[in-house]
Amino acid sequence: MILCATNRVGKLIGTHWVFENITMDIRDGEKIGWVGPNGCGKTTLLRILAGEETPDRGEVFHRKGAKIGYLTQIPHFSREVSVREALLDTFDQTQALQLELNRLSEQMGDPSLSEEKLERILLRFQNTQEAFERSGGYEQEAKVRKVAHGLGFSEEMLESSFHILSGGEKTKVGLARILLQEPDLLLLDEPTNHLDLAAVEWLEEYLSRSTATVIVVSHDRTFLDRAVHRIFDIEGGELVIYEGGYSAFVKEKEKRLLIEFEAYQEQQKKIKKMKEAIKRLREWANRANPPNDGMHRRANSMEKALNRIERLKKPVLERKKIGLTFEMEERSGQDVLILKDVSKWFGDRILLEDVDLQVRFRERLAILGGNGSGKTTLLKMATSQLEPDIGEVRLGSGAKVGYLSQAGWEGGEDLTVLEAFREEVPVEEGEARRLLAKFLFYGYAVFRPVGQISGGERMRLRLAQLMYQEVNFLILDEPTNHLDIDSREALEEALLDFTGTILAVSHDRWFLNRLFAPVFWLEEGSLLRYEGNYDQAREKRQQRLIGNKGENY
Repeated sequence: MILCATNRVGKLIGTHWVFENITMDIRDGEKIGWVGPNGCGKTTLLRILAGEETPDRGEVFHRKGAKIGYLTQIPHFSREVSVREALLDTFDQTQALQLELNRLSEQMGDPSLSEEKLERILLRFQNTQEAFERSGGYEQEAKVRKVAHGLGFSEEMLESSFHILSGGEKTKVGLARILLQEPDLLLLDEPTNHLDLAAVEWLEEYLSRSTATVIVVSHDRTFLDRAVHRIFDIEGGELVIYEGGYSAFVKEKEKRLLIEFEAYQEQQKKIKKMKEAIKRLREWANRANPPNDGMHRRANSMEKALNRIERLKKPVLERKKIGLTFEMEERSGQDVLILKDVSKWFGDRILLEDVDLQVRFRERLAILGGNGSGKTTLLKMATSQLEPDIGEVRLGSGAKVGYLSQAGWEGGEDLTVLEAFREEVPVEEGEARRLLAKFLFYGYAVFRPVGQISGGERMRLRLAQLMYQEVNFLILDEPTNHLDIDSREALEEALLDFTGTILAVSHDRWFLNRLFAPVFWLEEGSLLRYEGNYDQAREKRQQRLIGNKGENY
């Protein structure tokens, strides 16, 4: 049964139609991924379905009574609440009944009550309790625990004040609240951005088992492979629907584009032949003495037929991507980075304890672990931004480090993109603009203040700087954050061609599987090495955890 639909929906921004003719049906229980280049209108279309924006053309239909869940912004509360209370607050009906039960319970404890009044209160308590049970009141704590545990909320975080959380943590609470509301239509825009690997994998499982209809905008290719069974590709203002996850979509889109390109080429050949025939007929007609009116009529007839042909668009076989190549003039020594017996603590909390790590020339190593496990701290010690409390951190001879933080460029917010680039890469303005164009900064875009550009643009700016600094040791902290799929693929290709050493922290499983082995897992302050890529490491880690549980019995 159709839950929602659009008919010829269009959205105008300024004088530009982001999309003009989007028609689609969304059915009960479907799990759909929306993909497309940045700026194609995925988030705008999601907001239109959520009722946050109105289309400038066309119609949107929702089934009567359908409940929609969409994380529009960080939740706000009129009073100070704990994270647990913020989650329980989603059960507004049962919470009101709970308060009523508490009030009636207090009244029943009044020794001055007459028997008749006590009986009336008992009856109201019984009716309220039945309503509380029917609305799932006794299950709400269990539901909160399930979602909170799945998304990685510690007990400490559940009892923390919501107001002291970071923006990312508040967004994660907002996601948990929407899941707890159990809407009929769940609209998710980059839901994995603030989740660690365990939480992402839990969310995949949760969505696959949910009876809700799910539409998700994501650049996480593995998530799209595992959590959805249809892909809606939005590009050039048009929508094309593919069955299957992301991998199936890539194959089918490539086949479709090749077929369309062949059809386009055939039509171009036909048009060229018709134009040549029209030209020849007119030349022959004009050479005849007297001029041949029959040939002129035939040429005019052919020209009308040519004008009636519906011209096929030339398909874009490959979109413009960032031009990324890391160059290395001088190699480092064989030992690139050594951590020996390293410990680090913050207050009473031991973050890292007796950590040993040796990174050798041309290795590609990844460090995994939950949020807050100390991954970024370890990278900051490797780049001398932090000192260990105990132990030794040493760079090898000839190691020239290029560091990419989670935020990308982290300099002055008032600098223009051009100024920020030239701070790290001292070249003439014309040359700087040419180099920035390779990273999709064209025209006026290079004069925009860094404080006004998106997260993806900040990441591209920092990558542009690193590319021209001739580093031989790349230290990358969530390098695919904020990048669209095209940019992620360009980064992967550049790193595959890089002849230096790479140490990275990432939650992008596609990226991890393609580039990194071995994998190190950071948990409870210790760093454990697993041979193989992410999938292989995850399986070995699961076997180790199961074995440890068995030993404890």
